[in-house]
Amino acid sequence: DMIRLVCADIRVNSWYGFALVLLIIVMDPLLIVLSYTLILKSILGTASWTERFRALNNCLSHVLAVLVLYVPMVGVSMTHRFAKHASPLVHVIMANIYLLAPPVMNPIIYSVKTKQIRQGIFNVLFQRKVY
Repeated sequence: DMIRLVCADIRVNSWYGFALVLLIIVMDPLLIVLSYTLILKSILGTASWTERFRALNNCLSHVLAVLVLYVPMVGVSMTHRFAKHASPLVHVIMANIYLLAPPVMNPIIYSVKTKQIRQGIFNVLFQRKVY
């Protein structure tokens, strides 16, 4: 938005910024997928079944945490780039989701792995009320 204040042609700068955002949005997930592929290859090749399950459980938590970070980031980037004429409320909601979703969801993602917390959540959600 600041670059629009310049009284010159900003197409090159705009395309450069767009290419940089796409590079970040595309390269990060590709490198993450590559690293998890290598991790899974080593896990499935050497460990016993219980160790495989434990490692896959850990990987699932990490993948969910990464998705909770990247999905709102992609949404905010695309909203800022392509929805310039949308309501300001859309931009505010997307920014709030981007700022609040990862810190709120990370403790939930990692604590659900704990057996006592998981049982407590199931008890709260599925308890029967007796009158």
